[in-house]
Order: sequence, then C-alpha cells, then structure tokens
Amino acid sequence: MAALSTALWFDFFFTHPYQQLTISNSADITTAVLLLLVGLAVSQLAARARRFEVVAVTDAGYLSRIHDVAVHAGSANSAIAVVDQVRDALIEVLDLRACHFEFGSLLGHPPRLEHDGSVVLGRREWDADRLGLPEEEVELRVFSSGRYVGRFMLEPKPGTIPSRQARIVAVTLADQAGVALDALHRPSKVA
Repeated sequence: MAALSTALWFDFFFTHPYQQLTISNSADITTAVLLLLVGLAVSQLAARARRFEVVAVTDAGYLSRIHDVAVHAGSANSAIAVVDQVRDALIEVLDLRACHFEFGSLLGHPPRLEHDGSVVLGRREWDADRLGLPEEEVELRVFSSGRYVGRFMLEPKPGTIPSRQARIVAVTLADQAGVALDALHRPSKVA
C-alpha cells in the first residue's frame, strides 16, 4: 500500500498536469513505475526482517531454556529436581495443559514424540506441523546411558500447534532429564 501510495502521490503532486492522476511524460511514467517497484522491494525486505527477528528471538528463548536446564542439571542435588524443571520447561515450550513424569516400564501405546520432532500415532506418522499434537496424552521417552528410564506424558492444549523446532527443543530438554537420572543409576566411587 505504501509503494502504491508513493507512486500515486508522485503522479498527483510532481508530474504534469499537476494535481491530476494523469502522466503525460514517458520519463515520469518510468519514475512512477520505479518508485512502485522500489517501494515493493523495500516492504518485502522489511517483512522478511521482521520474520527473521521473530525467529531469532524464539531461538534465543529456546537456547536460554536449554542452557538453564543444563546448568541446573549440573548443579542440582537431586535428579528429581531436574525432572521437575524439565517438566516445567516442557509445559512452556510446547504450550501444554499439563505434563508429568513416569518412571519405569512402558504401558499402553500412546502417541509418541520422536527425537526428530515427529509424532508417531500407532504405526504411522501424525502430521503435527498441521494438526498439532494429538488430543490424548503424548509420551516423550527418556533414556539414560542408552537405557529407558521413564517418560514424560504430555497433555496438549486443544488447538495449539507447537512448531517442529519447539518439539525438538522438548526432546533436548528430556535428554537433560536423562543425564540427571543417569547419576541416580551410576554407582558412586569410593575413595
């Protein structure tokens, strides 16, 4: 709109006949068309810059969340405290209604969030990029030294569609819980 407005006001105020929307000189037509094209190009660049800014801010937030959990995992006295922090981070990153951690064996066949950010429902992939997470609880498995130790059960809010990037961040956060839980299963060294 700004580019079109610029070309029209140029015609109205700066070309013969003045204060009319007609151009009689071919050089003025060329100038008006160039004003329109440059205005369109600048507006597209500005829109792209805004999108990149949103991506950069989002990425910085995700990175900050992963860093905070990693720092806490390294200094926490309890693996359970790390699991709780990861649970809170998952609720925020995926915009969940609730989330809880279950130790132990796998029960049932709920939809599963995979390490690549995809969601598997039964034996087929769920289109999470378009449909969001399934309405039922979704499991996010946690491994410690390659061994299954438990899972986060994610309760999605209806209508929310977390991005693939957010889902991959969630997997990374769950891996941090696995690292913390690994410390529970490692025998302590005797001095």
